[in-house]
Amino acid sequence: MNMDINTSAPPALLRLADPDRARLGEALRSLLAHGSILGLESGDGDLYAWCRQNFDWVRETAALAGLTVRMEHESRLIQAIPEHPSLTINLRQDATIVLLALWYEFDTQIRDQGAAQVTLSVEQLNQLLKEKLLPDLKSQPSVGRMREILRQAERFNLIRFELAQPFETSQIEVLKTLPRVIQFNEIAEWTRTADLHRDPQGVPPETGTIEDEAEGVES
Repeated sequence: MNMDINTSAPPALLRLADPDRARLGEALRSLLAHGSILGLESGDGDLYAWCRQNFDWVRETAALAGLTVRMEHESRLIQAIPEHPSLTINLRQDATIVLLALWYEFDTQIRDQGAAQVTLSVEQLNQLLKEKLLPDLKSQPSVGRMREILRQAERFNLIRFELAQPFETSQIEVLKTLPRVIQFNEIAEWTRTADLHRDPQGVPPETGTIEDEAEGVES
């Protein structure tokens, strides 16, 4: 008995020229690895321009990976928002606390002082931690741990970090991506979350999650 088997190849998922296909792959890898594409960074300017011109392709391809993609041209920013828990990573408690402190500084400088750019030194961050989150100095991250936390935040495009000596003079710029990762509608919500972390008995060592491509530290 003869049977006809359809062996024709399926249609191509994306009928793109090779240069466009390469750019689209680069954009998706960047969103998965860093959570965003910062067009104001020298290394991402060309990629941002391509993504803006072909944003529908970026959006539809990212959706296949479980990401919602937003673009803010004024800031030259493309940010990915995960739609699945598998796209999140666990944060240790101290890293969550540092990000909460940076959110507070960003909100204060933008809302209360009308700042266009939010910067602070590691020394100022340590003081903020002491005043707002960790009154017990013994519970503050060590120099090595703080450097690790800030490098991780930089890798996820939440801050820019310029290392200096002594370490306390190192500079941090808090980027607009961070308040999209840690979302509070009002300072009272931040206060309730911060209260959970002021008591070392209140939460386990690994308590927060940060969505690998953004939106939300959960406690």
